[in-house]
Amino acid sequence: MKIYKDIYWSIISPQTLFRAWNVFKSDKRNRPDVAGFERQLEEHIFKLYRELKDCTYRHGGYYPFWICDPKRRHIYKATVRDRVLHHAVFKILNPIFEPTFISTSFSCRIGKGTHKGMLYLRDTIRKISANYTRPCFVLKCDVQKFFDSVDHDVLLEIINAKVKDAETQNLLKEIIESYSVSSTRERERERESTRRFAPGRNTYREPYFPAFRQCLYE
Repeated sequence: MKIYKDIYWSIISPQTLFRAWNVFKSDKRNRPDVAGFERQLEEHIFKLYRELKDCTYRHGGYYPFWICDPKRRHIYKATVRDRVLHHAVFKILNPIFEPTFISTSFSCRIGKGTHKGMLYLRDTIRKISANYTRPCFVLKCDVQKFFDSVDHDVLLEIINAKVKDAETQNLLKEIIESYSVSSTRERERERESTRRFAPGRNTYREPYFPAFRQCLYE
């Protein structure tokens, strides 16, 4: 297994943070909190950089709101600066963990997505059923309230097995443990997550699942 060290400065560099901002803001400029952040963009980015450089960064709280998509959900979203950092973390971590994901995991991954998942399911059903001439069984299941129930210690252990960088490990622990467990709380689910990867909670979900999926396959 390849080990990664000294990636902290790649995550927190001003260049990475400004690129993360450009990705983050792409379809959110009309939102008041995003517009407010942009008005003093350089001040905010360099303040975030200094805190990360000095290891004094602390993840902020979460703002609650309700959505219906179609069922009613109570969502908690992070502040703009924290979400910019999520994108920066994703930019560096994704190439490390992406090769460990099984090829048939389609949710919230670059080059994958719902439509490709549906096409794969269609082709697989056709193959297994011998062109619909024999029975084919499908297991449909979901991990209920994953982010309320996931074991943070296990998740960090999985990440730390590949990332041997103390500063990065401490940063990821700060981000992951900023989300407190509650039976009714979920992190913000970005609306575009069905079309492209939305960093944040998904950044820390995918590394958790390869072993579980492999057990199901076997």
